[in-house]
Amino acid sequence: MRPLNLEEPILTHYKWYQIAQWPVFMMPFRPFFLLASIWSVIAVSVWVMVLSGHFQWQATFPATLWHAHEMIFAFAGAIAVGFLLTAAQTWTNIPTLSGAKLMALVFIWAATRLIFILYPHLLPLVILGQLAFWLSAIVCLSSMLIGAKSKNNYPFIAVLSALCVFNVLFLLLSAQGNFASARTFSQLAVLGFMLLIGMVGGRVIPFFTTRGLKLDHQVRTPRLDKALRVVSVLGMCGFALSQLFNVALNPGYLIVLAAIIHLLRSGLWFNPDIRYVPLLWSLHLGYLLAAIGLLLCGLSFFIAIIRFTDALHLITLGGIGLTILAMIARVSLGHTGRALSAGHTMSVAFMLLACGAVIRALLPHFIGPHLAWFSSAVLWAAAFTLFSLSYFNVLTQKRVDGRRG
Repeated sequence: MRPLNLEEPILTHYKWYQIAQWPVFMMPFRPFFLLASIWSVIAVSVWVMVLSGHFQWQATFPATLWHAHEMIFAFAGAIAVGFLLTAAQTWTNIPTLSGAKLMALVFIWAATRLIFILYPHLLPLVILGQLAFWLSAIVCLSSMLIGAKSKNNYPFIAVLSALCVFNVLFLLLSAQGNFASARTFSQLAVLGFMLLIGMVGGRVIPFFTTRGLKLDHQVRTPRLDKALRVVSVLGMCGFALSQLFNVALNPGYLIVLAAIIHLLRSGLWFNPDIRYVPLLWSLHLGYLLAAIGLLLCGLSFFIAIIRFTDALHLITLGGIGLTILAMIARVSLGHTGRALSAGHTMSVAFMLLACGAVIRALLPHFIGPHLAWFSSAVLWAAAFTLFSLSYFNVLTQKRVDGRRG
C-alpha cells in the first residue's frame, strides 16, 4: 500500500461516477458518523411509536430486542468502525478505506438496516449483512495495523471481533426464540463498548484536554489503563458465565472494580476549566456517566433496589451516547480542517442527551417507566437531530483547507 500523503489535494472538478473524489467517501468517519446518527433518530422514533401504540410490531421476536440491536450493534457499531478505520490511518500512515470500497461497506450496513425494519422475519439476511459488515471492517483494520506492525493497537481488533461474535449470537438466538440469552449478548456488547470507550478514552480524553486547554503536561495513567483492560475482560467473562451457563459466581465484584478504575481515571483527567469548552465537558461528562452506570450495574448484583437494566441505560445513553456525540463532533471538525468549536447548538444537544440519560436511568421509580422511556427517547432523537443538521455540510463537503480527508 502506498504511503499516506497528507498534503494530497482534492480535485475541484470531477465526474459524478468518480466515487473516490466524493468528499463523503474520502474517510470512513464521514458516512458512518452521519448515517449512524440519522439512523439512531429514525430507530428511536420507531421505538417511541411502538411504546405509544402508534406502530404495531409484527415480528416474532420482541421489539425490545430490535431496539437493543439497532442502538448497540447498528448505531454504536457503525460509529466505532468509522472512528477506528479513520484513526488507524493516523496510527499507521497507511491509507484507510475510501471511495467505492467504503461505499460498498456503507451500503451493506444501510441495506441491513432497511431489511431489519421492513422485513424483520428475514433474520438470515440480517445475520449475513451484519456478519459481512463486521468482517469487512475487521479485515480492513487488521490489514492496516498488522501491515504497519502497530502492536499497541492490536487490542482494537480483538474488541471488534468480540462485538462481531456477540452480534451474530444475538441474532441467532433471537431467530431460535431464545430471547433471554439474546438479551444477555446485547448486555455483553454494552460491557464490550465500555471496554472500547475505556481504551479510546484513555488516549483521547487527556490528550484533547491538554490541547483544548493549552496545558503544559498531559495526564497519563498507564497502570490504570492496563488494569482496566484486564479487569474489564475478566468481568465480561464472569458475567457471561453467570448469565449464560448459571455458574455460581457473582460478576458484580469485577464490574464494580472496573467502574472504580474508570472513576479514578476520570478524576485524574478532570480540570475545572473544561466547563468553558463544550467539546471537553461533554466528553468528560459522558465518560463519568459511563463509569457511574457501570458502578450501578455492578451494585445491582448486591442491592435489590438497583435495577440492572436501568443502570445499563445510564451507560448506553449517558456513557456511550454522550461520549459518541462529543467524539464525533470533535473528530468531524478536526478531520475536515475546521476550528474545534462546537457552538451553542451542540451544547444544547449535549445537555439534552445527558438529561435523557438521567431520566431513563434514575427516574423510572418516580415518574413511571413508560414516561421515563418516552422522555429519554425524545431527548435522544432531538440531540442527534441537532448533530445531523449541524454537521451535514461538514461531513459531506470537502475539507476547508482543500486537502483530502
